[in-house]
Parts: sequence; structure tokens; C-alpha cells
Amino acid sequence: MKVFLAGATGALGKQLIPKLVERGHEVTGMTRTEAKRDLIAGLGAQPVVADALDAEAVGEAVSRAEPEAIIHQLTALGGSVGSIRNIDRAFAGTNRLRREGTDHLLSAAQAVGARRFVAQSFGGWPYAREGGPVKTEEDPLDPNPAATIRETFGAIRYLEDAVLNAAPIEGIALRYGGFYGPGTSIALDPVGEQVEAVQKRRFPVVGSGDGVISLIHITDAATATVAALEGGRPGIYNVADDEPAAAREWLPALAEAVGAKPPRRVPRWVGRLLAGEALTAMMTEGRGASNEKAKRELGWQPRYASWREGFATGLR
Repeated sequence: MKVFLAGATGALGKQLIPKLVERGHEVTGMTRTEAKRDLIAGLGAQPVVADALDAEAVGEAVSRAEPEAIIHQLTALGGSVGSIRNIDRAFAGTNRLRREGTDHLLSAAQAVGARRFVAQSFGGWPYAREGGPVKTEEDPLDPNPAATIRETFGAIRYLEDAVLNAAPIEGIALRYGGFYGPGTSIALDPVGEQVEAVQKRRFPVVGSGDGVISLIHITDAATATVAALEGGRPGIYNVADDEPAAAREWLPALAEAVGAKPPRRVPRWVGRLLAGEALTAMMTEGRGASNEKAKRELGWQPRYASWREGFATGLR
């Protein structure tokens, strides 16, 4: 297919381009930075420069590319997870892209007659904090998230609703687990922000540490995205590894993998003071995501079935 990739120079975009090209797709990669043209070209895609928040620029870029499918991987991430007290403030740029950027790409997709639209959502921790520790795509998202994360939840819901209701376009929303591996915040060489926080013992286990999260190696996220592009039915898919994990398990394992001392343990009230209620709730009450639907319907298997193996061999 002719594929238009928005967010081509992000951690996932850089993994996606070579895999799409290997599969025979003709890829146009969008960036808002002129200096990144050569990076996109070097990965095997045709570069185009456009600001995702400029509807006219996006429309022109997509019109020139004439894609059959669009992959939306736009983010504007920044700030260390270990120091974020207000997640909505830290994710403000990404949340705007999830709303306005999604609208602009969908409008352009409809204008050129693209048949498929695959978008980045998130499934690492948004599920309702009740019932069993692992949720499927049919389970509800948290109806009452902490105040400092409500805008982020709203943007995730907005993106998914827009993508799934864009008929006749075949819309797919991929709820990725937390990324780790090259180019992410959990990485070595160069050291990612979360790994640096772990090394400096600034990323503690809060309270019971019973909160469950789902993780996914960045290369596995890319292979799942290609599978969704090529064969997934419209809908939502959790893209995560086979082992959702409690904070009290995966955080000490990460420390060991990067040669750091074990993380500190702090009471929940201290966690609220240090990191805010949203991150404290994630670490004590979060729910993970089942990948069974993605494996069954996309014919996809993660290379790193568990973060345990991924931390040991896949952080570089």
C-alpha cells in the first residue's frame, strides 16, 4: 500500500518505516522539522514537512502522497515520569495532537479516499481500577481518573471515538502498553529518563506497589502496527506483552537490569506528595491489558513475550 506515516521520527515511527518498507509498502513520512528530512529518507521513506496542527498543511501533504492508509503516531512527549505531578500539563502537547491532529488527518484521509486509518492510543493504565488485574478491550476505562489526568483521558477517548466513527474509513486504535527499548524513556545508550530516575533512586515503589501496568518493547509495538495495517478488522486492540506486571515486580527488575540499587519503598501519602495522585493511583491500583485479541485477530506475537526478557536483552 501507499502509506502516510504521521510522527515518522518518533521512537515508534523510526521503527515502523523500515518494517513497512520491508513489507513492500510505499511510505511517506511526515515531520514538522525540516532538519529531520534526511533521517526519514535514510530509513527508506519519502519525507514531507508539515505541522500536524495546521489543517491546510496536513491536507496538502496527504493530498500529494495520495495514500491508501494513514498511520497516526503523533506525540509531543517531555518530562520525566518520575517528576510529573500534573500529567495533563506534561501531556498537553500530545493531548492537542490527539484531538486536533487526529481531526486534521482524518479529514485529509476522507478527502483522498484512504481506506484505512491506524492510530496510537494507550492501554498501559487507563482501565477502570476495579475487578481483576488484567482487562480486555471490552472492559470500561476508568470513569473517575485523578483530576490531574482527566484531560489526558479525555484526549484518549476523543481519538478513539473519532477513529472508530470515521466510516467508510476502516479505523483501528491501538492501545499500546508502556513503551521500553531504543528511543524510549526506558532505554540504555542513550539512557532514557525513567532509567536515569531508577539509577538515581528517584523512582520509588509507592505504597503496596500492587498497581498493574502492561509494557511493550518498541520493536514489538512496530510489528503489531504493521499487522494491524495489513489485516486487522476495524476496532480497538491492546498491544502489550504477555505478562502484565505489578510495580513491585517490574520496577525492581528494571533496577537490576540497569545495574542500579533496588528502588526505595515509600508510603502512599509520600507518593502523593512526590508524584501526585495520578501516578500514585497507577502504582497502587492500576490494571493491565490483555493482548489476546491482538494475537488472535492480527496473527501477531511479541518477540519479547515478557518484560523480564526485554529488560535483560532489549533495552539497547
